[in-house]
Amino acid sequence: MKKWFVIFGSIFAYIIGIGMYFSHRVLYMRKKEDEFIRNREITARRFIVSDFDLLPKEENWVSSLSGYKLKCVFIEPHETKKWVIICHGVTENKINSIKYMNIFIKHGFNAVIYDHRRHGGSGGRTSSYGHYEKFDLKAVVDELKRKKGSDITLGIHGESMGAATLLLYAGTIEDGADFYIADCPFSDFEAQLKHQLKKEVPLPAWMVLPIGNAFIHLRGGYRVKDISPIASVKNIKKPVLFIHSEPDDFIPASMTKELYKEKEGPKQLYIAKIGAHAQSYNENNKEYEEVIDRFLNDLVFPEENKIELT
Repeated sequence: MKKWFVIFGSIFAYIIGIGMYFSHRVLYMRKKEDEFIRNREITARRFIVSDFDLLPKEENWVSSLSGYKLKCVFIEPHETKKWVIICHGVTENKINSIKYMNIFIKHGFNAVIYDHRRHGGSGGRTSSYGHYEKFDLKAVVDELKRKKGSDITLGIHGESMGAATLLLYAGTIEDGADFYIADCPFSDFEAQLKHQLKKEVPLPAWMVLPIGNAFIHLRGGYRVKDISPIASVKNIKKPVLFIHSEPDDFIPASMTKELYKEKEGPKQLYIAKIGAHAQSYNENNKEYEEVIDRFLNDLVFPEENKIELT
């Protein structure tokens, strides 16, 4: 009897230990400090404070359906109906979005940058890698269209988790933008977790993932298997530009290639030769901007508007 008590006790302790560790790592992934992000972007001259301060802007708090507020900044230097929303990655905040915003402002767009749930100044307790974030993105889209009109030309750019978020938004909620740029998204969250487990945990995935998934569902309210851009990307009819760096070992470039293959209709693919995860722009900025130019000219705007983008 004592032997079985020890065995069952050990199994119970293993399940609780693995479940709590795994779910905590996913739900509460350690964020970068806001000041670190700000200083990093300033040092790299991707965030020129004086230039940003001169831009006409308005801070907005957008209500999430999940019951918290999203901190957004509407930047409007142009009298135009062209707008872009930038979605940052997990552990980052809206300051990381400024470098992408600048690309579009040069092309005559206005922009919205915002903090995802649990990041920056926004509310929210956990990260969900696109599950709840896709509804938050819809809230931002709805607020922008409410303020600026439903006839705007809208693009959405996302990096990493932000890229997965926009693909989930467009593929499962509404294809509500005129174009999308998905930079280094994962194709399937469960596959991404398995990829990370191989590098971090000296146990086979089957010993960890089912327990971890159950605890994520229990503590976070969502199922890992439901976060799968590859399952819904065919529903996106508007143009998508897929971007990734070939050397990325955090989210493999093969995931973006799979998404590109599955997407039907207008699409383009850019695989940068250098750059770690989410570094395609930082390491290839000139080429990155040229790729966006080509995408906008070829797939987004009618012939008569091309002259405005060159």
